[in-house]
Amino acid sequence: MVKSVLWTLAAVTMIATGPVHAELKIGYVNYGQLVEAAPQAKAIADAIRNEFTPRQRELQNQQQSLKTREDKLQKDGATMTEDQRSKAEKDLRDNYRDLQRKQSEVQDDFNARRNEELSRLQRTLIEEVRTYAKAQSFDLIVADGVIYANPTIDITPAILTALQSHAPKAATTPAPAPAKKP
Repeated sequence: MVKSVLWTLAAVTMIATGPVHAELKIGYVNYGQLVEAAPQAKAIADAIRNEFTPRQRELQNQQQSLKTREDKLQKDGATMTEDQRSKAEKDLRDNYRDLQRKQSEVQDDFNARRNEELSRLQRTLIEEVRTYAKAQSFDLIVADGVIYANPTIDITPAILTALQSHAPKAATTPAPAPAKKP
């Protein structure tokens, strides 16, 4: 009697769960590849590069100027008075500190801007995956933490195609530059 009840329960469980597994549609997205290959990511990288190039160029010019002054001080240092040399060295140190502070500010601004844009890109990518998954009737899409995925369930190329169709055209205007710190 107990054996027949167990067999019946096992059979009912297998019948009840069988169709669920057969109808489940699963897809995989290589999120790293999406972030690297999405045209929106390339547009963001170009916009940020264009936004920060003038500040980087300014810092490079300032660094070159300081290097020239340092070379001149080494060359002319022997003919200067102790006070002149001391004043020039102090001025050079102060200017190098100022340059380092400016470089740090530019790097901080760059990182903040990049993180802001990457966050926006992440929302765009997730929304595109969701839209595609709903349109194609997927039950589950997995991304990070996948050790193996059969290429037949990899929907990354389809998502990239959809992203390319929504990509901004080449004549985009860069985002406005953040206000410079004094």
